[in-house]
Amino acid sequence: MELDSLYQEVILDHYKKPHHKGLPTGEIQVHHVNPNCGDEITLSLAIKEGKIQDLVWDGVGCSISQASASIMSDLVSGKSVAEAREALAQFTELMQSKGSLKGDEEVLEDAIALAGVSKFPARVKCALLSWMAFKDAAIQNGAIL
Repeated sequence: MELDSLYQEVILDHYKKPHHKGLPTGEIQVHHVNPNCGDEITLSLAIKEGKIQDLVWDGVGCSISQASASIMSDLVSGKSVAEAREALAQFTELMQSKGSLKGDEEVLEDAIALAGVSKFPARVKCALLSWMAFKDAAIQNGAIL
């Protein structure tokens, strides 16, 4: 099986069976919209004792935005703020690379599957939507990202 098809499977799996998706009920909630294509996400987050906890999101949009939200929520849930900060920085750099970076799989895990999106500027915003919502919610929780 080619790597590209494996990555497509990862994205489709997260799109069809999203993780941490539900009704956001936390104290800190953010709502982000990508006006270019209509993707939306509402995310709630609690940070306790320096760890990412109670991350729940709901949203509508393309397979990339929804899979990215699922992947991001898996990746940062239960991690320290420092680990989440590193994942956010690396994913943002990957998305801004225009296809020139492959990313660190040890840090990004399933988010590596979205590396190809960086070649399509119109889709980068789709992939980054949930990550920017997470960053916004973390900052509102007092975390320094």
